[in-house]
Amino acid sequence: MSIVTTTREKGTLLILGGRSEIGMELATRLARGRTVVLAARRSEDLATQVASLTASGARTVATVEFDADDLSSHGDLLASVVADHGHLSTVVLAFGILGNQKRAEADADHAAAILHTDFVAQVSVLTHAAELLRHQGSGELVVFSSVAGVRVRKTNYVYGSAKAGLDGFASGLTDALRGSGVTLLLVRPGFVIGSMTEGMKPAPFSSTPDQVADAVVRALGRGKSTVWIPGVAAPIYFLLKMAPAWLWRKMPR
Repeated sequence: MSIVTTTREKGTLLILGGRSEIGMELATRLARGRTVVLAARRSEDLATQVASLTASGARTVATVEFDADDLSSHGDLLASVVADHGHLSTVVLAFGILGNQKRAEADADHAAAILHTDFVAQVSVLTHAAELLRHQGSGELVVFSSVAGVRVRKTNYVYGSAKAGLDGFASGLTDALRGSGVTLLLVRPGFVIGSMTEGMKPAPFSSTPDQVADAVVRALGRGKSTVWIPGVAAPIYFLLKMAPAWLWRKMPR
């Protein structure tokens, strides 16, 4: 794993999804000299993650209980992090589920659960976080979309539609935040080889969590609003969006 150092503002770094492989890879790259807060379910079981961030140079590492699907808790959670740890400089939304496409095609509750976690909960957190950072007058948000949401395919249309909705919301929020002192980085990775995709055959132009994290740190450092991972995915998907429907239906995952 390559550690990328950064000279970013040393305010509190909040990782929403403290067990996420990508979230942790990103946190290790941004942790040096900062307070890091890991938010996750069963937050008392994050000793390994805390030790990793401490070894990466974090000044302090704290954990808080976070249930992404409990929308009513989001505002209070963010307020409590600020009360306990001060100015929030970076908020990373690293939670989400892949779900089971086959099950979701017949099980409406499962389809709704995927959409709730990957879209509705993200919108709730983003709205609360953006408002908090606006009041601060500064801060950055990192949101993970996916190439799966650029043009939704039949093989993962439930997950893809959630990411499509999130991508659109985050894109609009990026524009709404201009001039506020708050920035949003929208991350569009392709297939990521990790625990979430374990047992699945990697798609072309796959990446690993550490490669995603490296790309995100570079994009933050350059003040970008969007980053595709790998970069070649951007022109490829520009062309794929124009593919006729009959051809798109035949495309593999």
